[in-house]
Amino acid sequence: MGRSAMTPTTAKPEGDISSVFASLSDRVQELPERFAVIKESIVGADAEQRRKLEDSWQRLISSLEVELAEIVRRGSEVIPVLDFSDISSVSDSTREEIRKRGSCVIKNVVPKKQASEWKERVRSYIKANPSTKAFPPNDPQVFEIYWSTSQLEARAHPNLLRAQQFLIRLWDDDTDRANPAEAISLDHSATYCDRLRIRQPGDKTFSLGPHVDGGGVERWEDTEYRNLYGPIWKGEWEKYNPYSVRGRLRANMDLYNGAGACSMFRMFQGWLSMSTAGANEGTLLVMPLLRQATAYLLLRPFFGPPANAPPAPAGAELSTAYLRSFRLLPKQSSILHGATPSMAQELSTLLHPHLRLAEAMTHMPKVEPGDYVAWHCDTIHAVDPEHQGRTDSSVLYIPTTPLCVKNVEYLARQREHFLSGIPPPDFPGGVGESKHIGRGSIVDAERVGGIQAVRAMGLAAIDTSAAPDERTKALFEASNQILGF
Repeated sequence: MGRSAMTPTTAKPEGDISSVFASLSDRVQELPERFAVIKESIVGADAEQRRKLEDSWQRLISSLEVELAEIVRRGSEVIPVLDFSDISSVSDSTREEIRKRGSCVIKNVVPKKQASEWKERVRSYIKANPSTKAFPPNDPQVFEIYWSTSQLEARAHPNLLRAQQFLIRLWDDDTDRANPAEAISLDHSATYCDRLRIRQPGDKTFSLGPHVDGGGVERWEDTEYRNLYGPIWKGEWEKYNPYSVRGRLRANMDLYNGAGACSMFRMFQGWLSMSTAGANEGTLLVMPLLRQATAYLLLRPFFGPPANAPPAPAGAELSTAYLRSFRLLPKQSSILHGATPSMAQELSTLLHPHLRLAEAMTHMPKVEPGDYVAWHCDTIHAVDPEHQGRTDSSVLYIPTTPLCVKNVEYLARQREHFLSGIPPPDFPGGVGESKHIGRGSIVDAERVGGIQAVRAMGLAAIDTSAAPDERTKALFEASNQILGF
């Protein structure tokens, strides 16, 4: 049950970041009845399987109670912070803590002066090109800019590429070694081009509540995507490995050609800070408990309070007894709490009460210009509802994406958009920066990052003689063929 398809290549309509979130665009729709059928197929009719799922839910809720209490008590200090200068000697315990929390801050990846200069150049670029699209149009905070010299240089910076390689190696390559389509290198990254944010003090418009990118309904609907969460569906969420590569390469995370859906295998989302920002200053919040939060998000639509339970009091703190009363529903509805086709998966206290979102969504530790913030592709994250700081909160969105066939196929498409100056294939379309004054070129990336940065953009052939083994050599050769080299 469910469906799986090739990643869509249809051009996206014009738009801005509000095209990605139902809460920003006021688009909310009920799901068709076929989603109830999909849900019934997941839980199955076998009594033993249903019991295992029920038992696993109770263990999950107990684990959440303990872990979330620690997160609420400790706050931002639960999120690992490391310095770029130590990146080659990170301890195993720190690596495991990053994997558990699903997020981290890498300090001093780029010199502060350089990051601040990039921000000023972006501002000049925007000023020189008043036709630039942004959200909201009347008071821009997030800009539909992808090809400024600042972005090209930042993506190409050798230190950023090293930081990305560190993050890539946190994953486990459990792919089918005999399947060329699943070949991947955990030592090489591909460049995914994203937009930027310059959020002004006092802003309340760019208020993204808790959400997860990488599709919405697809996690239940797409067969391969659903399969990568297999242990969770089997009632064994403790065995689920969020860092397994194999299922990610097979999954289709965009069945509905959603604006902003990521066609690449994005291991970590991320941004490079161009300003100083702390809690409540227009920055990022995350749910720093990756495995349990993912299991809860996926299982929540199957569970609810008993039919004879009194309704939860509106606006009041839910009791532990009420939260523990949830049971596997005898008949599944089409509801997938917060999931909307073509939109990101959104969460709320009303729909996801056990996560204590109001308390447990945790601010990233304070960042300075040049710091890199990363969070796992399944991490629940949000943005401060109001920027209460005194200076702008500005970032370049730069995720971490490895070299693999899936990503190289996107690189080939992205390259053509770059050369034309239009938005990357995953983003709202239109003329973009094609007529912008001072648009960046590959010269900007090469000047900062050399041939490695050019290759990461898909603009130069990969040196196959540098492959450490035959499998990687075959991946390099396949990549060059896809890119036309």
